[in-house]
Order: sequence, then structure tokens, then C-alpha cells
Amino acid sequence: SDWLFLMSFSALPSPLPRLQEKGLFVSELGSAKGRGEKMKFAQFLLKNNFVGGIPKQVERFSKFSPSPLSMKQFIDFGSANACEKTSFVFLRQELPVRLANIMKEIDFLPDKLLGTPSLRLLTSWYSQSLLELIDFLEKDPDDKDTLVNIRNRHNNVVPTMAQGVVEYKEAFGVDPVTNQNVQYFLDRFYMSRISTRMLMNQHTLIFDGSVNPAHPKHIGSIDPTCDVVEVIKDAYETSKMLCEQYYLTSPDMKVTEVNSKNPGQPIQIVYVPSHLYHMLFELFKNAMRATVETHETSTTLPLIKVRVSLGTEDLTIKMSDRGGGVPLRKIERLFSYMYSTAPSPVRVDNGRNAPLAGFGYGLPISRLYAKYFQGDLQLYSMEGYGTAAVIYLKALSSESVERLPVFNKSALRHYQSTTEADDWCMPSKDPKKLGRYETSG
Repeated sequence: SDWLFLMSFSALPSPLPRLQEKGLFVSELGSAKGRGEKMKFAQFLLKNNFVGGIPKQVERFSKFSPSPLSMKQFIDFGSANACEKTSFVFLRQELPVRLANIMKEIDFLPDKLLGTPSLRLLTSWYSQSLLELIDFLEKDPDDKDTLVNIRNRHNNVVPTMAQGVVEYKEAFGVDPVTNQNVQYFLDRFYMSRISTRMLMNQHTLIFDGSVNPAHPKHIGSIDPTCDVVEVIKDAYETSKMLCEQYYLTSPDMKVTEVNSKNPGQPIQIVYVPSHLYHMLFELFKNAMRATVETHETSTTLPLIKVRVSLGTEDLTIKMSDRGGGVPLRKIERLFSYMYSTAPSPVRVDNGRNAPLAGFGYGLPISRLYAKYFQGDLQLYSMEGYGTAAVIYLKALSSESVERLPVFNKSALRHYQSTTEADDWCMPSKDPKKLGRYETSG
């Protein structure tokens, strides 16, 4: 694979000065238009051996464990007394560590997957970003261009990785061991990406000197008083509009609030509204589609019922539909990257499109957003009736701590495991004849 190929150039010096000598500045990669230009740049890097210092730097930074932040710490970083230099110092030490830890794991993917055009492009982005972050260690706190360039370069990481999986499946099919390794890796890979974007967004949004007029109380992307029901209504309205465009009808919604901490008061928590919106939008899309298609001959559609409950430890959102449900056997596959049956989408660079429409990644990524701050997303279905989706979030900002992957021996064991014989009897399609004697004729 090209990733292994990159490893053989560990003795070469850092490419940054040589790139600048040739008049090709690192920041230009972030603004390159279109997949073709980016791929050419990746090939240019490989051809000229510019990625030589990468393996050494990956080894250097992956020896450290990432430092997870709590929602409370994110808020403190962005409070009125926030020090930009403190945030900057943390960021320039932490980002290379998070990037290097996940880059160590990329090399454990199957060689044939790493050899797909999409994965070769993606590994070049990560290599380039790590080099820029190392260069960033010497920069001043005022430099935000590096972070913006890196963030922009990684805008299409999710669909690019998804396309690589599609390319691999079309060429080589799916086997249980590969499925297990890819599932384990992608959960960690996408979680790592959520976390690095969160860090970069917080720093650039808080210290760019401007306030979002639509959300003046937000601290970066965090709302200290996030009104959960308002986010639910926003996600419902957008899903309803899409549903009506496609099906010419949509189910209504009923929301119930149970605030056990402050009865009668709206439910508010410290959270990232865009993360919550992403989860809810995905669940509403699924619930609406199932409801409309199950009741297409009915004159009325059953309600989608949403119940929000705030307790001492958890904030729980339960969304129930009567969309016919899913068999238990298929539930886990709804969260699978390799077994997604959705057709490949048409590539669009407009970030306002429905998230990952077509790749079938909506549910697994939504579950990662929930797990990112120690929550979860689970599905409970009654085939023939409907499905309940439950989002669990932490009620306290001090307990909402980032969940981050770290590369260590435990992670390595996951990639080295093989499928063993099941230690439970597998049902046979043809039941054995239980009679002691068989008579002929």
C-alpha cells in the first residue's frame, strides 16, 4: 500500500522547506478545487518523496495519549477571562497527538483497502496536516490560517473514506474479519475526526474576535443553555420539508417534556446544538420515511412521539414511530459501515446537503456524536409495529467528557484478532431426523 510505501522514507528531511522552494505553499492544498486537483497534489507528494518525515513524526506523537476535555473545560477555555495563548499552547500540543494516534491505526487496514484511490488521497491529507501541525508548533497564537486550512482540507474526509470502502467492496467483497476490523477502525477514525474538528472550531470561533449575532451566548459551538426541545423542533421541521418534497406528505409530531430537576421549566443543558441536531435530523428522516411507506394506503399518518426527560445524571430523548419496525437480526447492520446497502451518492461539495445522504452512514455517525460526550444512541424495534430510538446524553457538563481513541496494545489486539468457531450451537437449516430407526419405503 502507499501508506507502507510512505514508511520507507523515514530518513528524509521534512518536506516543508522544499515545498516552499518550489513555490508550492502548504496552504494552497486547502484551497485546491475539486477531487482531481487534490489527487494530483497527492501524487506529486508521493513522486517527489515529500512525505519522508511522516513515519518518524507519527511514532513521536503517538507515544502520547490524547487528553480528553470535559464540556466544562471547553466552556472555561472560552469564558470571558479566556487566554488565547493557553488555548493555543494546548491545541498545538494536542492536535498532533490525536492525529498521530489515529494515523497509527490506518496502517492496520487491509492493504487492498489502503490501495484504493480514495484511501491514497485521504492518507495524503492526513500526512500533510500532521506536517503543518508540527510546523504550527513554532507559530504565534495569532496564526489561525493553519487551523482553518487543515479543517477545510478535511471537510470531505467522511465521504472520501466511505467511497474507499465502496471501491474495496466492489472489487473484493466483504468477509467477517475485514468487516470487524473496518467497523472497529471507522468508529475510532470518525470519532477522532469529530474531536479534532471540535478543538479547531472552538479555538477559531472563540478567538476570531466576532460574535455570532444569531447566537450571542454561544461559546464557540457550545450553547451553555441549549434548549433541547427547540433543537428537536428545528430538526423536525427540516425533515418534514424534505419528506413532503419527496412523498408529498409527512407525519405530525408530539413532544412531551419531563423535567424532574426543575418541574415545569424548559429542559436546558450545556451541549453542542449542531451535534444534537445531526442526531435528531437523522432519526426523524428514518422515522418519517418508515411511517409514510408503511401507511401509504392510509388517509392519515400516525404521529411521531418524542419524549424528553431530564434526570440527575442523564438527559434522555426517546423518539417513537409506527413505521413497521425492523427485525432484530437487522438492527446491528443499521450501524454497519461495510454492510450498508445504500447506493453511492452523487458527489456534491455543498456542505448544506443532507448529511451523508446515500452512504448509509447517518446512524453510525449519529451514534458517534452521542458517544463523543459519554452518551449513546440505541434502537429498540418491534417488527410489525414501529421503532423507538433513544438518545442518552450526560446532564452535567462536568461529566460530559470527550471519548477519544488511543493507540495501544489493546487497540492492536483488535486488528490482529481472527474469527474463531462460535461457542454456541448454530441452528441448521435442515433439522436432523430425530427418530432412532428409519424405515425404508
